[in-house]
Amino acid sequence: MPIIKPVRGKSPIIPDDCFIAENATIVGEVTMGSQCSVWFSAVVRGDVNFIKMGNKVNVQDGAVIHGTYQKSGTTIGNNVSIGHNALVHGCTIHDNVLVGMGSIIMDGAIIESNSIIAAGAVITQNTIVKSGSIYAGVPAKKVKDISKELIAGEINRISDAYIKYSSWFQE
Repeated sequence: MPIIKPVRGKSPIIPDDCFIAENATIVGEVTMGSQCSVWFSAVVRGDVNFIKMGNKVNVQDGAVIHGTYQKSGTTIGNNVSIGHNALVHGCTIHDNVLVGMGSIIMDGAIIESNSIIAAGAVITQNTIVKSGSIYAGVPAKKVKDISKELIAGEINRISDAYIKYSSWFQE
């Protein structure tokens, strides 16, 4: 059974159509949109600041979402995939974004819509990733513009796939 609990009088808000894995942890001021999923060993920790997620957000296995006390909450838009073991901390992620496996996004960063953060990339504090960009490396830099085919073929495909995968656990 997942750990879902209030912290300092604030409880997670999780719609009924969301999938939460048995060993996921969601605590504090967390608000999720519809059709979200939080997978095995993922942690969404709204204890020191808020976490707001739009619709169709998937937080894959081992990922951590957190913020900074009295400084940076975390806002995630619609149709966002947070890859396995990624760390999303005190930042803003707009709509239609793929955050690659093992990547790190630090406080104050803004990831604009229709962007990809490559696996293992480190987005440093206060970096702005412009819409339609692919960022990679440590520290991450823009490597190219994203094509419309890549938006449909990867960002939308992965987001839709995680809705399908979560349905397998509700049978």
